[in-house]
Amino acid sequence: MSRKKVLVLGGNFAGLTAALTVKHGLHGDVDVTVVSSSDDFLFTPSLIWVPFGKRIRRDITFKVGPTFEEHQVDFVHAEATAIDPVARRVETAAGPQDYNYLVVATGYRNRFDVIPGLGQGGNAHTITTMEDALHAGEGWRRFIDRDEPGDIVIGATQGAGCFGAAYEFLFNTSYQLKKAGLKDKVKLTYVSAEPFLGHFGIGGLPHGESLLGMFLKKEKIHAVLDTAMDHVDEGRLVLADGRTIDFGYAMIVPPFSGQEVVRKVEAISDDNGFVKVRDTYQSEAYDDLYAVGVAAAVEVPWTTATPVGIPKTGFPSEQQAHTAAVNIAAQVRGEEPAAHKAFGDIPAVCVMDAGNNGVIILADKMLPPRKHGVLIPGPQSHVMKLGFERYFLWKMKHGQVRLP
Repeated sequence: MSRKKVLVLGGNFAGLTAALTVKHGLHGDVDVTVVSSSDDFLFTPSLIWVPFGKRIRRDITFKVGPTFEEHQVDFVHAEATAIDPVARRVETAAGPQDYNYLVVATGYRNRFDVIPGLGQGGNAHTITTMEDALHAGEGWRRFIDRDEPGDIVIGATQGAGCFGAAYEFLFNTSYQLKKAGLKDKVKLTYVSAEPFLGHFGIGGLPHGESLLGMFLKKEKIHAVLDTAMDHVDEGRLVLADGRTIDFGYAMIVPPFSGQEVVRKVEAISDDNGFVKVRDTYQSEAYDDLYAVGVAAAVEVPWTTATPVGIPKTGFPSEQQAHTAAVNIAAQVRGEEPAAHKAFGDIPAVCVMDAGNNGVIILADKMLPPRKHGVLIPGPQSHVMKLGFERYFLWKMKHGQVRLP
């Protein structure tokens, strides 16, 4: 029997995990190729620190080529341009790649079109990519250097799901203002689509609203919740109801969409360009095509007055990738996929940094109904995030994806 080929599109959290897990799971008896437009692994949770100069690119990235080579995985540094699920072929800038099994782990794009004036070249910054975070840092330094810096707006738009990053940047901003001696001169406002503080895009956790409320009160942060944004003018955020908030610096997290190469394949993608999947992470349309991480579509299980998305980065991406890899290995062996892990059933594990403080977030399930959920505040959270960053980068760089 000829060796099967697994093709993985994307080489970050989900893609690297899926590629190495299936290679290890079959003890090397499979050909695995990773295609990615980036040859860097990026530890995205640390992007919150980049604008303040606490991290630079080399601190939170590494080249994936040597990692894949060490584990006998082929790496193609090129953009995927077309997917043909019937022919089992992906076109790339470096030529075509055929496959027996495909894993789509292409991540996300920022949807700046939702809020005119947001993003590079606009009137407000974001931090969801390395380039965005670097530009946000340039803006931050200009802000700090002004004689009269003005006020600050931090927020997340309607449809956004990455609320954790918004909260972390909010509290890190407050901490940096204290260090710069500007805390009493700058009004800090948090604007969010969440129906209440601590919703996080996961429906909230017990006592989360009161805990976040205490954090905001302590830091003298004003919150504007359950609101949509209309556009960002120079120095002014305009809300959908016509209210305006002036600022000297703004960072706003946008909604995400899938990559264009996925969106073009109507048979597998939803309206946002994410792949519609089962709880095996096989696509709904094809048994040999999987999607993991942000690239996998997740249905929002609630209705809110202002649309609220779901966070899919980090730990959930890893869990999806492991599930998909186990199922692909089973198919290569001639068995039926038997691993099931619905997104909502993945445990919630997160450390929210707040400068020199923070919150550990734990729950038995990402989405309600849950049996258990807890938020643990304290400075140990900050220390834990620093340690986890170092551990996780080591783990991924050395291909130790089977470690927790």
